Amino acid sequence: MDRHGAGRGVLTEDRSLSSSKGPGQLRVAEAAATERIAAAFPAFAGRPVRALATPGTVNALFRIGDAHVARFPLQPTSYAEIAAEAAALEEFATVAPFPAPVPVGVVDGDAGYPSAWSVQTWIPGRTASEGEPDGSESTCPGLAEDLAHLIVALRAAPLRGRSFDGRGRGGDLRAHEDWMSECFARSAHLLDVGAARSLWARLSRIPHPGVEVMSHRDLIPPNLVLSDDGRLGGVLDSGSFGPADPALDLVVAWHVLDRRDRLALRAALGCGDAEWQRGAAWALQQAMGLGWYYERTNAVMAALGLRTMGRLLADPDLAG
Repeated sequence: MDRHGAGRGVLTEDRSLSSSKGPGQLRVAEAAATERIAAAFPAFAGRPVRALATPGTVNALFRIGDAHVARFPLQPTSYAEIAAEAAALEEFATVAPFPAPVPVGVVDGDAGYPSAWSVQTWIPGRTASEGEPDGSESTCPGLAEDLAHLIVALRAAPLRGRSFDGRGRGGDLRAHEDWMSECFARSAHLLDVGAARSLWARLSRIPHPGVEVMSHRDLIPPNLVLSDDGRLGGVLDSGSFGPADPALDLVVAWHVLDRRDRLALRAALGCGDAEWQRGAAWALQQAMGLGWYYERTNAVMAALGLRTMGRLLADPDLAG
């Protein structure tokens, strides 16, 4: 992977892409992004650059022609971090049985844009979040089969001596108690917090299995590309691909699938009770933080959290 020069042009507020911008976030202008992309990647000079409105909360995205996309972080991020994400993308693409973006290059930050950024290939299609605008659940049995195929392939990837890096989800469930307490305290107007507390209290006690596997670590609807028939057509945002609790990627069961398809996924993976319930615990940990946090800033992510919580609380297979 080449390290490109940072190019020219100061990226200031012009056409805002993030629905959750806050104080201190970088502002990304489409015109200046176009100039910067052309300077850093001469092969793309003259290609149309179009800002994309997405529910993402980390990057502003710019489509470059038909086959590439630039990702500009909304918070200053080091070259080393973006390069590590690019390496994870590349590794993921070699083991995933479905199309996934591959890195084209990483650009260092400078005074004009104080963050590294990157360009990668574009995966066409609609995301799973776009496929359920009214909050409806999945109706394609083949999607559960595809997700099982994906998870099996990721779990089979070699760890190469690596272990969980301690960031985010994928380690000890009990390490998230303080965060969950805050989420419960802020969510009483959104859901049955008593039921959510009770479910978390039971599921979070399930011990880590003591083994790890390679995991996407964020299998949520915006990161799943669907084909026209509802099957899995691609997987996005694999920059955190790495070792984690084998149950972590099971969050997709409650984020995307109805009960029938969840059971199909479980059967295909051969999950025992402890693993399945730990997967539900990770989905709960993620979903509880979405509803209240993005309530006023990102309607898509807030709705995802509440929809997933609804599935978790109504799931008879998780009843105590």
